Amino acid sequence: MQNMIIFSILGLISVSILGLTIYAHKLNNRMSMITKTLEHQHSLIVKIQSVLKNKYATNAVAENAEMIYQDLLQSLIPIMAAIDIMPRNTPEHPLWRALGGIMDEYAKNPFTLEKLRRCIKLDSEVARNIDNYMHRADTFLHHLTTTEPDGLLSSTFTNGLLGQSLTFFSQAKQLATSNNG
Repeated sequence: MQNMIIFSILGLISVSILGLTIYAHKLNNRMSMITKTLEHQHSLIVKIQSVLKNKYATNAVAENAEMIYQDLLQSLIPIMAAIDIMPRNTPEHPLWRALGGIMDEYAKNPFTLEKLRRCIKLDSEVARNIDNYMHRADTFLHHLTTTEPDGLLSSTFTNGLLGQSLTFFSQAKQLATSNNG
């Protein structure tokens, strides 16, 4: 009888240990799932913060666009006067009209590049305005590229008149600095 009580107690202890082991395993699985869920939520929060920060930065650029455009235009006006180019006669913003006029003239007359090269080489004021324009336009494009989540706006500016003008001015500046004639 005593052996039966001992076996019963040992059986009860074994069942209890088995039950506690199963409970601990389930608890461990739950903790693992909770950890995964929290890590996923943390990852989402970080992504949301990044999007909101980028959205804020993009909105700041959009709000300051007029000031940026005017700054770029102030550098373009003396350049256009030096190479005798008029802006487009369209209802666009004056910056886009000026850039359009320059790019239209270059498309009609490739000698425009040579005129600009000579002005850069001979007129330090034109060279300074080219440098200012290129620096500010490049900074603006870089800012758009780094802060815009989908890249649509930055690619529009890069592939549009702003990017084309940077290429054109870079070519003229490179020719002016590399050409001794």
